[in-house]
Amino acid sequence: MTAFTSDHILQRMMALHPKIIDLTLDRVWRLLEALGHPERDLPPVIHVAGTNGKGSTQAMVRAGLEAAGERVHAYTSPHLARFHERIRVAGTLISEQDLALVLDECYAANASQPITYFEITTCAALLVFAREAADTTLLEVGLGGRLDATNVVERPALTIITPVSMDHEAYLGDTLGKIAFEKAGILKRGVPCVVGPQEDAAMEVIEAQAARLGAPLIAHGQHWHAVEDRGRLVYQDETGLLDLPLPNLPGPHQIDNAGAALAALRHLGHDEAACEAAVTRAEWPARMQRLREGPLVEAAPQAELWLDGGHNPAAGRALAAHLARTQRPTHLVCGMLNTKDVAGYLRPLGSVAESLTAVPVPGETNTLPAEDTAAAARAAGLAAETASDVLSAVRGIARRAPSSRILICGSLYLAGAVLRENR
Repeated sequence: MTAFTSDHILQRMMALHPKIIDLTLDRVWRLLEALGHPERDLPPVIHVAGTNGKGSTQAMVRAGLEAAGERVHAYTSPHLARFHERIRVAGTLISEQDLALVLDECYAANASQPITYFEITTCAALLVFAREAADTTLLEVGLGGRLDATNVVERPALTIITPVSMDHEAYLGDTLGKIAFEKAGILKRGVPCVVGPQEDAAMEVIEAQAARLGAPLIAHGQHWHAVEDRGRLVYQDETGLLDLPLPNLPGPHQIDNAGAALAALRHLGHDEAACEAAVTRAEWPARMQRLREGPLVEAAPQAELWLDGGHNPAAGRALAAHLARTQRPTHLVCGMLNTKDVAGYLRPLGSVAESLTAVPVPGETNTLPAEDTAAAARAAGLAAETASDVLSAVRGIARRAPSSRILICGSLYLAGAVLRENR
């Protein structure tokens, strides 16, 4: 057994490449070859890309498959509290012992050659999945799609593209069409793709790539529809209509995510029971997650505390649509990275929140200073102040508005810190 913990090995891996993000598949192919090409031995793969909603959609697909009795591998990123969250082996988070062993094996096989943290850890996940029997493998794209480290499966069973919007422009392009081209890079010749709601500029690119590859599309608005009707989720495709409970993941945007998951499950031949489980049993932390215990809850005992990791303008719009339906006044605690469009994220929230307390994202060198976040909030029409940390912010809101809703938001990294510390 390795003498090192997974944390120790992950720290060593961080030093193998000077850049966190460097999109190319060359290093991944080299390491996969050294490992004996585990990507060729995976159980049937469902590959999920998109800007918003891919994690929630994947969680719903997994809930439906597992309800149908399947053993499901799942790979997601980033993690929130512990790296182990990224690798779910046949339904169970990878153990510390298994994670340390496979990371050590990949580190040795890489032989100190340049490779990014995400690339080598993705190879580790694929190696684990290839060695453990399962019925399905779910792979969530890390960034983009075309050059993402997960895009190494020659013929997946199905691909899914959730809504595409502006994000990571420095890496994916400065127009919606360019970003959609990168996302559409997961399309494979002859492999069906479920497509969530898209703006016209994105859909045109996806359709063009699909036509070039002969990849059949199962597209929202054409082949399937999902709407909320009188407190129910109504889904319809060429197979027929489903009348289901609303998703247990809150927010109107989850209707579209559920629709994509249901389209995938129906295409794969699953019944109504699996579809209902997809929307009622899915769990996905930091997506409008209610916090019910821990120091933050104790600091505001009369308030509702919620946590959300959305961080781009589309996420801000989705969050605003959800908050507009709630009765309690909402006060935001927000921390963001300086690589994000803070103004675009906060603009929709100006009309649905009472105030914003800006905080730095702990432990992140790219954190946006709290003063800058507060200034952007004021520009969006929000009363704003700063606090040194989330706990101080929550205490301040609890003093002046004890029965309010407090939403911690703006960054998955901030959400991760909250989940680690609020135990």
